[in-house]
Amino acid sequence: MVKVGDMYYAWGSDDEIASSGECGGAVTTILKFLLEDGIVDAVLAVKKGSDLYDAVPTLITDPEEVIESAGSLHCGTLNMAKIVGKYLDGAKDMKIAVTTKPCDAMTLVELIKREEIDGDNVLMVGVNCGGTMPPVKARQMIEKFYETDPDEVVKEEIAKGKLIIETKNHEEQEISIDELEDAGYGRRTNCRRCEINIPRMADLALGNWGVIGPLSGKATFVEVFSEKGADVLGKAIEAGALNTQEPIPKGVEIRANIDKIMAKLAGKWQAKDFDESRGEIFATMAQYMDQFDKCIKCYGCRESCPICYCENCCLESNNGPDWLSKDLPPSPLFHMERLIHMVESCTNCGQCEEVCPAEIPLAKIWHEINLKLQETYGFTRGMDEKMPPLSYFQMPGK
Repeated sequence: MVKVGDMYYAWGSDDEIASSGECGGAVTTILKFLLEDGIVDAVLAVKKGSDLYDAVPTLITDPEEVIESAGSLHCGTLNMAKIVGKYLDGAKDMKIAVTTKPCDAMTLVELIKREEIDGDNVLMVGVNCGGTMPPVKARQMIEKFYETDPDEVVKEEIAKGKLIIETKNHEEQEISIDELEDAGYGRRTNCRRCEINIPRMADLALGNWGVIGPLSGKATFVEVFSEKGADVLGKAIEAGALNTQEPIPKGVEIRANIDKIMAKLAGKWQAKDFDESRGEIFATMAQYMDQFDKCIKCYGCRESCPICYCENCCLESNNGPDWLSKDLPPSPLFHMERLIHMVESCTNCGQCEEVCPAEIPLAKIWHEINLKLQETYGFTRGMDEKMPPLSYFQMPGK
């Protein structure tokens, strides 16, 4: 019987899925089983669009189509929670399984708290994440550093501190992530600062970290984090869809060490990117006023943010107070209003910064302020059912 806290090496019984997916196709196998067994009505996953740099969210209801989402796309920078909340009516009339990076899962947790998403109808199949890459810069990076046509690349992987690419003729090249990022390429800036790599807030967490020995590269490390996750994993194993083996203790240790190393690296990036003093919230806002002066009030940050969900937005000039005029740049209160609405629950997914035409480092600003709230109130967003500190009256430190 599968229980919360259990760990396994797992791989699919279907040879086609095992070969098409990564590390034995455990994620794809679980998603297909959930549809075949009628446990969910649909699967929300990501598949390759026009090329390797085009990650497309897809809602799948046919089990045979799940294989189209097999494999990793490190240029998949979208947030799945936004799709569930805005385009699938918060899963209020359907049961869905969602593949989630840590920031996706954290955002889902925050939206479930706010009753924007029905948590009972969502199963989070989490995947470990060491970071994603912006598609356009990834293509530029491959041309510049790997001296390779980006369209010739069929696979990319981040492993052992290196970005490894494989071309159509099966040639591999690898370059240190540090070297790429010091030159302004590699992972998105918000991903570099992210200290959460294993989605422990999901129902299941899967990844290749910690799989050693004969199954290295052929199986996936699975950890169970909820009763819901234990139930579906147990059913998949019992049905014979998924093969499992107890993990090697050394592998468990290696997985934990990789997680610690990644978190430590994130801390270094935070120290590098944020003001060392990290003052009070409004003092932090003040130091970025020259950045906010570039704002053209296109509302791209609001539209892309999965935490912004109000139907009647107070930021609309015809719907709010006089200071929200049509003047450009907008009043600093425009940004402070957004700050009050979402920063306590910002999951550092980077969607706002990704779409900002003025290139304001929004993810950096909100993350810096979010960490100040975290230090003050001891609240870490997206990890559990605890309500955000500004949702009720509480004295700091209480």
